[in-house]
Parts: sequence; structure tokens; C-alpha cells
Amino acid sequence: MITVLQPGTQLLIEDLGRPGCAAVGLSPSGALDTRALRLANRLVGNDPGAAGLELLLGGAELEFDAEALLAVTGACGPLSLAAAGLPPAEAAAGRPVRVPAGARLRIGPARAGLRYYVAVAGGIEAEPLMGSRSTDVLSGLGPAPLRAGDVLAVGSPAGHPDTGWLPTPVPPQGRIVVRVQPGPRLDWFARGTWQRLTGRDWTVSPDSNRVGVRLLGRPLERTAADELPSEGLITGAVQVPASGLPTVFLSDHPVTGGYPVPAVVVPADLPLLAQARPGQPVRFLAPPPDPTS
Repeated sequence: MITVLQPGTQLLIEDLGRPGCAAVGLSPSGALDTRALRLANRLVGNDPGAAGLELLLGGAELEFDAEALLAVTGACGPLSLAAAGLPPAEAAAGRPVRVPAGARLRIGPARAGLRYYVAVAGGIEAEPLMGSRSTDVLSGLGPAPLRAGDVLAVGSPAGHPDTGWLPTPVPPQGRIVVRVQPGPRLDWFARGTWQRLTGRDWTVSPDSNRVGVRLLGRPLERTAADELPSEGLITGAVQVPASGLPTVFLSDHPVTGGYPVPAVVVPADLPLLAQARPGQPVRFLAPPPDPTS
């Protein structure tokens, strides 16, 4: 069992989500930085989709009532273990860490990136919904955000931890570059919008969350004045509301929306946006020209 002593800014149970449920009104949800969660699970011998913890910004403290094997990935910041009767000792990120019974894991403020991921051998147990243990903050479905005093059950370890050296991605601290493809409603915008979208930096807004990354900059101009009927959305859709400022939808996005989508972020680059901090510049990278066209 794991007791949450301090939950930090936001501490959630997340796995790889529940894709394919849009028809019943459920977003995919799941870890925003799937790359970090997969790595943490691999380090402790879990299946890639085992449930772990997603921590926003840091500031959490967890107590383990029995010996455990854990790994922390994603954001970069100070980690320490305090065993009974011993002073706190630094813990390594991106590596399997053996935790003695009664020890406390402290996760400090993130210095780079935004979200930590904690995997424990055996995975975090929670009641599944549509095959996933993920928290969906938009709908309120799945496990509730964790609070001080909550106790988490851990499953039985079934795999072998990866004790070899694995490269650990470091969240970029400067400009974040993500690839985009044209979206279905690019023709609703003024001529040259694609060049304006991809030819300059945007800035991550403090209003960003698990639903989407809001971007600040020079607004994009719409030419179509029609009302757009609500249509399906996918993770990575770049939706532009009346303000002209884009929002990149993340895992907890609504399944439909009524604003045009001029672009879609390549799925492999979404983990970069999951770690984007307010004020950080973002550049959309257009695909190279098709030499056959």
C-alpha cells in the first residue's frame, strides 16, 4: 500500500487511456506524456499500460508500507527517499529505485518539464472504467484526483525490471518544436494562414491544462463566417475559437467541438506539449513539400 502524505499540485492515477470510446462520449484520457509513463513501467517490469501516477509540477510525498520498486520519469527535479531512522537521501530519476518498507518518497518542484510519472512494480490498482484506470478531469470519470490521506493498492509484480541503461528524455527548456499536418478546416481561414501558423513562435498560456495547451500570439484570421456544426475531435487537433488563438487538444479533450481545426499535431510529438511550461515558446513544424506534387 502507498499512502499519499502530500498530493502536490495535482496527483492523478493514469494509464494509457481508453481510446476508441468517442462514440459513447468518452475522451481517450490517459497519461499526457505516454513516453514517460511507458519508460517508467519498463524500468520496474510492468506492462506498458500499467497504471501509474501523474504529478503536476511536484510537491508530493508518498509513504510505502512495504518494500517496493519504483521509477520516476518525465519532469526533472529533486527526488529524495527518507527511510525510517535515516536522513533523506537523493534518489535517481529514470532508473529503478528500491524503496524499503516505511520509506517516504519526496518529489520536489520541477525545474524542467511539467509532469512527473511514478511507476511502481505491480502497477497502481483502481477500479477500471471501459478498460482504463485513468482519471478524466473534463468529465470527472475515473479515479478522483488524489488527496492527502488517500491509500493506494499496488498489484503483484509480474515482470522483470529493466536494469540496463535506457535513455531518459529530458524535457526541453527552450523552444518546443512539434510537427503538424493540415487539418480539415484550413480553408476556413485567410490565405497564408498555414504560413502564419507554422512560421512563428507561439507562447504557452498559463490557462493550459490536461484538456489542451492554449497558445498566445497574433490571432489567426477566419474568412468563413458560417456556423460550424459540432464535429468529432481527436487528440492533437489544433482548434481555433473566435479569439483566433489556437488550442492544441490533449488527452482529456471533448469528443466534439464547433470551432474549425486548421492543423493536427503528429501524435509522436504530443509528449513534448505535455511537458510544456507556461511562457515556453512553441513552433509548429510543417511537413516538407511533396516532391511529386
